[in-house]
Amino acid sequence: MIGVVGAGAWGTALANLMADGEGVLLWAREPEVAASINSAHENPLFLPDVRLSPAIRATCDLADLAEADLWLCAPPAQHLGAVLRMAPLGQRPVLVLCAKGIEAGSHRLMTDVARDAAHDSEIAVLSGPSFAKEAASRLPTAVTLAAATIERAAALSERLARPSFRPYGSDDRIGCEIGGAVKNVLAIACGVVIGAGLGENARAAVIARGFAEMTRFGVARGARAATLAGLSGLGDLVLTCGSAQSRNMSLGMALGAGRSAADALAGKLSVAEGAATAPVLLEAAAKIGVEMPICHAVADLLAGRADVGAVTDRLLSRPLRTELG
Repeated sequence: MIGVVGAGAWGTALANLMADGEGVLLWAREPEVAASINSAHENPLFLPDVRLSPAIRATCDLADLAEADLWLCAPPAQHLGAVLRMAPLGQRPVLVLCAKGIEAGSHRLMTDVARDAAHDSEIAVLSGPSFAKEAASRLPTAVTLAAATIERAAALSERLARPSFRPYGSDDRIGCEIGGAVKNVLAIACGVVIGAGLGENARAAVIARGFAEMTRFGVARGARAATLAGLSGLGDLVLTCGSAQSRNMSLGMALGAGRSAADALAGKLSVAEGAATAPVLLEAAAKIGVEMPICHAVADLLAGRADVGAVTDRLLSRPLRTELG
């Protein structure tokens, strides 16, 4: 049996996909969400207008997940450690991390957070271009699944693959994680460009130069550049920077239109992970001497330290340099 930790949009989508192949137990924090999934086979709070498989069983008791030998972990990144510390890990299930972010304060990646909370459990990472509603509706979706070895990644990919869901194996967990975390911040930047009416030329520039920032940071943290050029890096970046379906891009569009971060985030049930990741990423990059001017601009906008005009002027007035420098 597969357990899914977190009944937000992505967790629910993963549960719906996995239910095509074996039993699925989905942990929800909200009792009303669990009740709706069990009785009506829908999650109107986080994934509306998607009919869910009746094979999904939802629970609000993490102890029930002791039945599952593999967990897909999809809570918000900043809550992953706390959730895993509450969980019954006696039989040491395989943990496939599906949350994208960097822990505040410690600058740890989610694999390090999970290793601390879950001790001896095997840890893998799943990341890539995947809007939840499309995946849940069984539209074609390809992702990266990274494990400690290629052999383990291949075995896990075999188990999680479904007709519309194709995992590509990797042994670069760091690269897989960093791509997913940094692209959320860059999606906010692209949203700002659109919200402020700065044009498609500017969006293309942000994607390309943002990818350069992602690669610099990732390689400095031990990732492989080839991983960042794949599904979990460039692929996810292109998706989230190109559609208002992305919560991060829609947040950026609100910032670009002149709204404050607090106003844009108020009342939102779903998390825009980039808002929490941006200041942490900036601290982590400074600690290892990596320059990330676009991510810096996003962090300043979110914190209210600068407006769109100021960060645009700052980016455009940077010293000219060679493209690969």
